[in-house]
Amino acid sequence: MLFALGEPVAFAALVVAFLLGLALRAVAIRFTARVVGLAERGQTMLPSPRRDIDPFGAVSAAVGGVGWGKQLTVDDVPRWRGRGRAAAVFAAGPVACILAGEMLIAAYAVLFPANAEGVLAFFDLGVLLRGGAGLPFVEQIVLSLGVGLLGFGLLALIPIPPLDGFGILYYALRKPGPSMSWMRLWFEDKNVGVLILLILGFFPTSYPILLLLLDVLGALFLRVWS
Repeated sequence: MLFALGEPVAFAALVVAFLLGLALRAVAIRFTARVVGLAERGQTMLPSPRRDIDPFGAVSAAVGGVGWGKQLTVDDVPRWRGRGRAAAVFAAGPVACILAGEMLIAAYAVLFPANAEGVLAFFDLGVLLRGGAGLPFVEQIVLSLGVGLLGFGLLALIPIPPLDGFGILYYALRKPGPSMSWMRLWFEDKNVGVLILLILGFFPTSYPILLLLLDVLGALFLRVWS
């Protein structure tokens, strides 16, 4: 996000999008856990900074343009009612953010058709996550909110700890083997996953590798409205 400081309106909208992503992810996860019968008794669905903000995820968002929320581990979601229900809890947050981002991008395409075709067809997600479109203020707000939520959700689907995609992968397997235990040991317990994400989010500083990956993942989600 710091690269968006040249466009203060886009920068502010991206900050709001990250906070909205954290809140939407938290509510979606807890609501889904309650619906499928995996929530703890008396658990609130409201977001909480202590439970939902990952300091490293916030740093990644500030420097690299996209970040993540506090890790939900496979130990936090029991599988006794079925692997599908457990996987649904992990998928709920990313899916909710992607859908919200797509709705805002669709609204941008409808409200501002004159610029939408060019912006959504020729700008990559990573560029928009850095406020690089140079649009009028209102357009910057709508588009930055949309791409911010979309980027948050797409990043969360990558299947490594501390991201939600690992939980989806873990419960997609009937019997997680030694490789999953190895990944949990190194990527989760020893925080190698966080280190890798930070490296990919910071370097090279001109355009981080993590944004290149999101460009590939997000291309269809942008082009569909152009």
